[in-house]
Amino acid sequence: MRRLFPVTDQTVARAPGEWSLAELAAAYAYPDQVPAGASGGPVVWLRANMVATLDGAGQHDGRSQPISSATDMRIFGTLRALADVVVVGAETVRKEGYRPARVRAELSGMREAAGQGPVPAIAVVSASLNLDLTLPLFASPLVPTLILTGAAAAPDRIAAAEKAGARVVIAGDGVGVDPARAVRALAELGHTRLLTEGGPRLLGQLVAAGVLDELCLTVSPMLTAGDAQRIAGGPSVAVPQRFELASLLEEEGFLFSRYRRP
Repeated sequence: MRRLFPVTDQTVARAPGEWSLAELAAAYAYPDQVPAGASGGPVVWLRANMVATLDGAGQHDGRSQPISSATDMRIFGTLRALADVVVVGAETVRKEGYRPARVRAELSGMREAAGQGPVPAIAVVSASLNLDLTLPLFASPLVPTLILTGAAAAPDRIAAAEKAGARVVIAGDGVGVDPARAVRALAELGHTRLLTEGGPRLLGQLVAAGVLDELCLTVSPMLTAGDAQRIAGGPSVAVPQRFELASLLEEEGFLFSRYRRP
């Protein structure tokens, strides 16, 4: 692993090699200070973590694993360890076989010092609540899994989810979830360091709503062709949103970038 941006004297002096989890955690730390909103409510930072090929595919055969790498997965795990909550779409839960977050012993001290629990909660965005509640994500997490849904969700599905041990959070007036309201709802639960891992539909909704603060994008040195979905889907925004490069790492042709809202 080597740092391409920003370049410092320490960067130049460091010998190439695998970075420790502590080094990765420092490289991907949440901002120490984020300007508080006018409302005076909780300060929230929402980042996304995605991978895409050189030709723009966000997945292959419906999954991100084939275009990923071992280092990408280490960063994936580190970003989870830094977050209060991981927000993910229901379709991604189904396709990727999501499991509860696991304890990272190497980073447990850091989480404790930051006032965090042993693992981040997983928050599943689902309008229909059509979920397999017997999966470990719902049946045996270290902390209860959250389900973000709308006020019009079927009462029997809400009851079934709560009976299975999930915590249902209403974050929309209709059948769907309002991204901005979802962020506020998570903040009200004490989750201010937010991470989303998609999928593309959810990320597109977050972009369109203007609530995404940071994108951690792995550029995979692969070509897939075909018609695979991009990392963000749904309706386009009226005006393209400009983000600024915060950092860029490289290993074996994979580029690990971080872009932030100006």
